[in-house]
Amino acid sequence: MEEHQLAKFEIKNQAVAGTLESSDLQIMIDQNAGKGIEIDLQSSVEFQFGKQIRKVVEETLANLGVTDAKVSIVDQGALDCTIKARTIAVVHRASGITQNIDWEALESWNV
Repeated sequence: MEEHQLAKFEIKNQAVAGTLESSDLQIMIDQNAGKGIEIDLQSSVEFQFGKQIRKVVEETLANLGVTDAKVSIVDQGALDCTIKARTIAVVHRASGITQNIDWEALESWNV
């Protein structure tokens, strides 16, 4: 099986993905040059699932090669798969890469 390496994404612009509907989340990402990943999370289930939500976002950003970003999340009870999908979408939008997405490289770690 051929190994696909996903390009490292650079956050160039502010971007948003997701909705405020039940079982979804809205995620906004912006530059945070040299300051690492900062996550601001608002969730009615933060006490129970906040640690897991942050973990999924951090792992997804790491898999995309994002090392510096300000992330704001308004969670409405999203499942891990939705959190990953919204994070992938917002990183692509913020990087300006919305065409010719390397789905095979994404699938190599998104299991």
